[in-house]
Amino acid sequence: AVQNMLISYNGEARWPDKITPFNPPPPPRKAGDDVAEKTEDELMHEANEKQNALFIRNAGIASLAAAALLAFGFNTDSHDSVSLMATFALAGLAGYQVVWGVAPALHSPLMAVTNAISGMTAVGGMLLLANGASETSGIIPDSPSHWMGAIATTLSFVNIVGGFLITGKMLDLFRRPEDPKEFFELYAIPSALLIAGLGASYFSGNIENVSGSVAIASAICCIAAIAGLADQKTARTGNILGIAGVSFGLASTAADMSIVGATAPAFEQVGILGGVGAAIGAAVASVVGPTELPQTVAGFHSLVGIAAMVGAAGEYLGNAGELDAGTLSAIYLAVFIGGITFTGSVVAFSKLAGMMKSAPLALPVRDQLNLGMVGILALGMAAFLDPSLANLSFLQGLDAEAVRLSSLEMAAVLSSVLGFHLVASIGGPDMPVVITVLNSYSGWALCAEGFLLNNPLLAQVGALIGFSGAILTWIMCEAMGRSITAVIFGGAGKPVANNGNDSTEIEGDITIGSVDNMMESLLEAKNIIIVPGYGLAVAQAQFAVADIAKKLKGMGKNVRFGIHPVAGRMPGQLNVLLAEASVPYDMVFEMEEINDDFEGTDVTLVIGASDTVSSAAEDDPNCSIYGMPVLRVWKSHLVFVLKRTIGNTGYAGMENPILYKDNVEVVLGDAHETCEALRSAI
Repeated sequence: AVQNMLISYNGEARWPDKITPFNPPPPPRKAGDDVAEKTEDELMHEANEKQNALFIRNAGIASLAAAALLAFGFNTDSHDSVSLMATFALAGLAGYQVVWGVAPALHSPLMAVTNAISGMTAVGGMLLLANGASETSGIIPDSPSHWMGAIATTLSFVNIVGGFLITGKMLDLFRRPEDPKEFFELYAIPSALLIAGLGASYFSGNIENVSGSVAIASAICCIAAIAGLADQKTARTGNILGIAGVSFGLASTAADMSIVGATAPAFEQVGILGGVGAAIGAAVASVVGPTELPQTVAGFHSLVGIAAMVGAAGEYLGNAGELDAGTLSAIYLAVFIGGITFTGSVVAFSKLAGMMKSAPLALPVRDQLNLGMVGILALGMAAFLDPSLANLSFLQGLDAEAVRLSSLEMAAVLSSVLGFHLVASIGGPDMPVVITVLNSYSGWALCAEGFLLNNPLLAQVGALIGFSGAILTWIMCEAMGRSITAVIFGGAGKPVANNGNDSTEIEGDITIGSVDNMMESLLEAKNIIIVPGYGLAVAQAQFAVADIAKKLKGMGKNVRFGIHPVAGRMPGQLNVLLAEASVPYDMVFEMEEINDDFEGTDVTLVIGASDTVSSAAEDDPNCSIYGMPVLRVWKSHLVFVLKRTIGNTGYAGMENPILYKDNVEVVLGDAHETCEALRSAI
């Protein structure tokens, strides 16, 4: 997006105050409806009512926050917990501020880098391996808690290395030959200074304070990493800062391991397990391209969920009978959130990879099932915190720790089932939002682990990721016209089993076009807009399309790309794809920047997009995507839609009405072959 600068359009200087944000049009007015003019008093009354509703909502949110803080203060048993909450709140506020500055084109790298940072679940695994280790211990873990630590450490390193390598690959695609050289190697000097100082503190006897200082540097770098993603020019710096932040966090944790008495075998275990996880992560990253990015990110989220679950379980198993209520609460919540993240991410991966049908699982009692599982999990938490409540149930007769262990096992299983059902109940069109929700969940799981370990670093980083994912979720829901509540709770409140079958019947004929027609129209046109979709990624046609755009632009034509916020399978995926083909930044526009320009466009080329350009979203109240903001390509003078077959629908599973419009021609065939033929013809 281009902001805060002078923009020239059709010879007119337009400042940002002349560029209005996109608002979906109102539903079409029915015949016979009368339009009543409102007086100034009526308009003022409506404005006051809206303002009043806004203030009531904000006051309600503030009241809930105040009540939550008071409840926390009354129930906490340690001033350290209060300090940890302050750290969490400030880190969350910082994350909230920096995420809003990230350009939409960089939302995919943002999710990849936060996914890598969420691999800080390794901290919990490393501390578990250090807990109770002795000089006689071998390389093989010798207790259930050590096994849990080993699993968490390995999976976390897969996430860290794979996530940062994938982020680096994506950001390298945005780099252009004319960009100045970057000297990232110079950042090794302050990094080495910090790590060397941490090592020296071991011999000076001041390692605990220095370790805390290095952890502060870790949190600052992680926050700065997201801030760096605000612009393509600083995005690669952001990735480097993220790598530095996680490295400092792991170094600080290694120091904490020595403080609690970790022996040489424990450090050897961390080295071996971390190396194995890093190798797996590097191998996965090496074969992932822009097309496979969405399912890969979802897959990495599942690893964070497992790591959080086993890390929390290991903490309980290693310290059973010695934990206070606050720590027990954090353990249960970490298992609960981790279970939802794990199975929810597996379902998202399966849907995005085509291993599961994209249609939502429409069980007749969907909402009741979800509420029932949440209710049982709440009862389980109550029994976990106060085992005496088990005397009122079938668990009576068990000792306190047996009740707690049973409750924790139930939470792990039932939260996993809940995560599966929640995401399976969400349809394919909402998968971009689901990925951002899962990204947020991974942050909250990390937060819970931070509270159970009383580790400020995990609380800070978890808040950063949790809030960034939540903000992206809100942005995506706004872009898709979706209810954030319905998406988070598996479509709660939405009618079941309406998959678009009741949509308005489409009348008319489809006009079949050809490459020759398309070439002639493009050569005669002055204003051209290209709208890519996920089909472009599948066909790998981005390079041919980039060459077509450059050739047409070289002929003096105004050629631009229009990108829908949720084009593809995750936010920003199409921006990465065009960057891979070296499409200049100034040719790529977001939906709200270009949507009003279609009426003055001679030719629009739609390649592999369907739901994001469907007029049904504005005209058909019965269709599944009604209300979703779309690119109004049908308002162009002439539209060419590249499709493999006529019956090939979008991810929502419904046919696009624009195919039947008089100014639309459909060019059938593989998008790659069609674009190659068009490039040769031009």
